[in-house]
Amino acid sequence: MPYPQITPPQIAQKLQRRFSKDGHLSLVDLPKPSEFKDMDRATARIVKAIYTGEKIALIGDYDVDGVVATTLMVMFFEAIGIELDWIIPNRFRDGYGLSSNLIPKIEGYDLVFTVDNGISAVEASKECKKLGIDLIITDHHIVPTNIPEAYAIVDQKQEECTFPYEEVCGAQIAWYLIASLNRALKAKIDLKAYLGLVSIAIIADMMPLHHINRAMVKAGLQILNRSELPAIKAFRERLDKELLNAEDIGFQIAPVLNSAGRMDDAKWSVEFLLSSNIYDARVRLERLVEFNENRKAMEQKITDEAIQQVDIDDEILVVAGEDWHEGVVGIVAARIGRRFEKPCIVLTRSENGDFKGSGRSFHVCNLFKVTSFCRPLLKKFGGHEAAIGLSLEAKNLAQFREELQQHYQAQNYPKQLIDPDILGELSFSDIGFELVNLLKSFEPYGQGNPRPKFISSNVIIEDVNDMGKAKEHRRFTFSQNGVMQQAVLFKTKDIFHIGQVVSVVYEINENHFNNRVNLQLMVEKIF
Repeated sequence: MPYPQITPPQIAQKLQRRFSKDGHLSLVDLPKPSEFKDMDRATARIVKAIYTGEKIALIGDYDVDGVVATTLMVMFFEAIGIELDWIIPNRFRDGYGLSSNLIPKIEGYDLVFTVDNGISAVEASKECKKLGIDLIITDHHIVPTNIPEAYAIVDQKQEECTFPYEEVCGAQIAWYLIASLNRALKAKIDLKAYLGLVSIAIIADMMPLHHINRAMVKAGLQILNRSELPAIKAFRERLDKELLNAEDIGFQIAPVLNSAGRMDDAKWSVEFLLSSNIYDARVRLERLVEFNENRKAMEQKITDEAIQQVDIDDEILVVAGEDWHEGVVGIVAARIGRRFEKPCIVLTRSENGDFKGSGRSFHVCNLFKVTSFCRPLLKKFGGHEAAIGLSLEAKNLAQFREELQQHYQAQNYPKQLIDPDILGELSFSDIGFELVNLLKSFEPYGQGNPRPKFISSNVIIEDVNDMGKAKEHRRFTFSQNGVMQQAVLFKTKDIFHIGQVVSVVYEINENHFNNRVNLQLMVEKIF
């Protein structure tokens, strides 16, 4: 089905419709902390612990959301002069979140609270109770049927919770808890200053950039760009950018912060964000960058191996390896999913012989819902609509793959040949700085507000050159009805010829180089 021709005024109308439900909110529209179920109860218990000198521990998580949430809490407690011990589980030794593996580390504490995890910590919560530890859970994930025994649970997905927005991340809830504590303690800490870090978590955790998420990210980006935090200054310095945008966070900053937890230990990312001077920040950032380079090399190797296993006839792709690095299987699932335009689950064999891994959805598939029908075959399972984590015994793998296809087909998802992010067929004659400024007015782009893509047909390749060390990228000059456009296509092995007539799917980008600004098409597909 062809895409309709689209003009700049029609582009503006389409983008505006994305915000028809909530409109364009600002910070004044943020709900109050007390709208979270148990927020006031959690606050009162933490305040009591502070005033009576109890021993308090914080349990975070190893992804960017958990790292940022942990950092925010540590910064706040340091600002009010109260000692807070913090633990981020090691992905490989401890597993996810507050688990029984962590209990020996928190014995002797009076109060333990979580950020970005804990809603599924049923067994660990019982062990806390036996040890006389009061447990407060702050999380944002789907609430299971059996919930932990805790002094307070703050999670916007609880049925009785009156907080009006369901899709918020763990760092946002941590920020709300800080806001509540700030008021209860009359601490007068500048909460707005924390929004820079919060915006990183919102983008990294792929929260939809609508409602308060959009408002917090817009404000957060402004704060990041004038931040004096050594870690943020080190990032700006390394990226050689005075102004960071949402894409810089999604594609540059978040992967680096994530890499420590994937490859080694997430504590390195927290310590980087907490750096007290630029010299420490630079050194710590170098370590994270090295983790990220190792992660990229390993990810490429596993992706190449996994592609060989793909059964293209499956509706949900399932691949499994013997010794694939557990920390990168989620990224590999996303890459394979994009390549074959299908949901994908990537598994690797654990030390105990089970298969463990991650899945990423594609198009309209609710991967959490489809996979949940296979729950009897799974040992562990969790996640949300677009991303899941799971483990299963090796003997169940073939049956799991087979049942997954059946449950997918039972959902009767449309065979979506149309990419919903493509707004329409755009003429090269409409591409200019006026259109770019129009697109900028709807930033930040990200989950739920994807950067607009366009398609142009009857395009002539006037010139094509290789780029990159391994000649894996292409630079083009295109023309359409006499109008020229420069373009780049990354990571391709395809061969293109001068004079070839093609259709092109792309985003429009401003390219800043040598104090000059040019427009450039960022090509996704040529056919």
